[in-house]
Amino acid sequence: MSARRPADPSTEFTTGSLFALAAYGAWGFSPLFWRLLGDFAPLEQLGWRVTFAMAIFLTFLGLQGRFGQLRAALGDRRMLRAFSVSALLIGTNWFLYVYSVDRERVLEASLGYFINPLLNVVLGMLFLGERLRRWQWVAVALAAVGVAIMTLGAGTFPWIALALAGSFGLYGLVRKVAPAGPLLGSNVETLLLLPLSLGVVIWMLARGESSAPGSDAGTWALLAATGAITAVPLLCFSAAARRLPLSTLGFFQYIAPTGQFLLAVMVFREPFSRNTLVAFLCIWAALVVFTLEGQLARRRRRAEAAR
Repeated sequence: MSARRPADPSTEFTTGSLFALAAYGAWGFSPLFWRLLGDFAPLEQLGWRVTFAMAIFLTFLGLQGRFGQLRAALGDRRMLRAFSVSALLIGTNWFLYVYSVDRERVLEASLGYFINPLLNVVLGMLFLGERLRRWQWVAVALAAVGVAIMTLGAGTFPWIALALAGSFGLYGLVRKVAPAGPLLGSNVETLLLLPLSLGVVIWMLARGESSAPGSDAGTWALLAATGAITAVPLLCFSAAARRLPLSTLGFFQYIAPTGQFLLAVMVFREPFSRNTLVAFLCIWAALVVFTLEGQLARRRRRAEAAR
């Protein structure tokens, strides 16, 4: 039997870019989907979302013949501790996101995901002993100014934005050190969330507060699709991460909050004051500084390695 030929780098890059576009595009325009479930309370949406996502994750794991790895992971106390934390964080993030759509605060949600890359740098400094370079400090300071302007201008603290950024940033930190790959980890997380999610659904059904009874086939199809809208972008992201350099993947991550921002302003017509514009300009300036600084730092490291 002939040896397997190595993948062509240009083909890998193109394939990875398509997976990244699919993942971040789905995340960016998902508010359009969640608006269709407006009759369901955010907590019930989360319950159905976890339940149907679990079915998809298990299906993919079964197709790969990896149920043995799942059983081993569930029997590993160290892994369960790590993934109990990550499950709580991603569950919180999912709930806050559908809550922001339900409360017509998609603009604030987009702010949170714009802030997220900068918060990741700060978390790396606090928990991983990483050092912030001078221009990274400038980027973080600009982001802080943007949040302050939005707080003072709107008269309310943008807690949804910061909670979304914080929960997803901490989730990434935990998953960075968790001893499992993306698909296995997602299976463990959703399994850990499943009892609570089913409990929420059953509790709301018992109290007569669920919108599911009496729903037509189209509504049930939408509920089932919550699993796909959760699982498929994550699987696409994992496929992109295996094929693309992190620096390239970093550029794609701004697609999601940009899509959310455009939907909030142009489709949902959420209030967009001058102070909000100035706040976003500060955040965008921070991201430009952060991205350019990262590119220059990588070039310096490659030049030093070459020497």
